[in-house]
Amino acid sequence: MEPRSRSFYVLTAFFILFLAFLYGPTMTIGILSFQGKGGGLTFPMRGVSLYWFRDLFEQQSVGDIWGSFRRSIALGMMVMVTTVVVSVMGGLAFRKRFPGSSILFYLIITSLVIPSILISLGVGLLFSQSGLTVHWATSGFGSQLTWTLPFGLLIMFAVFNRFDKSYEEAARDLGATPWQTIQHVVLPIIAPSLIGVALFGFTLSYDEFARTLLTAGSYNTLPLEIYGMTTNVTSPVLYALGTLTTLFSLAIIGVFLGLALLGKRRRAKAGTDAGKGMV
Repeated sequence: MEPRSRSFYVLTAFFILFLAFLYGPTMTIGILSFQGKGGGLTFPMRGVSLYWFRDLFEQQSVGDIWGSFRRSIALGMMVMVTTVVVSVMGGLAFRKRFPGSSILFYLIITSLVIPSILISLGVGLLFSQSGLTVHWATSGFGSQLTWTLPFGLLIMFAVFNRFDKSYEEAARDLGATPWQTIQHVVLPIIAPSLIGVALFGFTLSYDEFARTLLTAGSYNTLPLEIYGMTTNVTSPVLYALGTLTTLFSLAIIGVFLGLALLGKRRRAKAGTDAGKGMV
């Protein structure tokens, strides 16, 4: 076995530092959330307990944590479903060139390079000047779609660019209608990508701050509520909240990965059963 070069150890050390920089703050918050009852926001810890997690589920003197959590979940689901549906429709539409498709494509991705706070300001002003109510379910929903839809569409463009059209041709030769072809052929094949788009849409919405700041109205989403609490709450209950939201995000990712794995196994089983039938 050849000895490792010096560059290998340098790059390894750099990678470890990168991981520490990336996950260090999250781990620090997780550790400090287990402070004792008399603990503060910094090290050294004063005991170890679950006190602040229990305190989190009690009535808080400042903020509406669970109300904002429910609003973030509802908004994330709305954004997720809309992003998946529109992304699939857009991907199907862009499979063939049409007049103005290039201009439309660049208009779609333009919102990714515009500062998020300007998007929030523009959407908020548009609603207020039009006499519409600025609310997280209307203006907040619209501003977040300017963030999630471009990602979903770019993923679908890549998926359909590599999609083998012979599957659709075979389905049509067997007498399938266009909708049956999409339902029974296209959607099952691109299902893993749909799960990825759904995960993108939900997580980007769930932790979005800047595009919701001026469009949420009188009721905060969870990121806005946490930001507001940082100016009033000076106890490790904030760290407990951060730990639980991190675990919730990991659970959501786990659920989507589980769905992708389940779909993969079902397709493999279907392929095996089809092969046995042919024999």
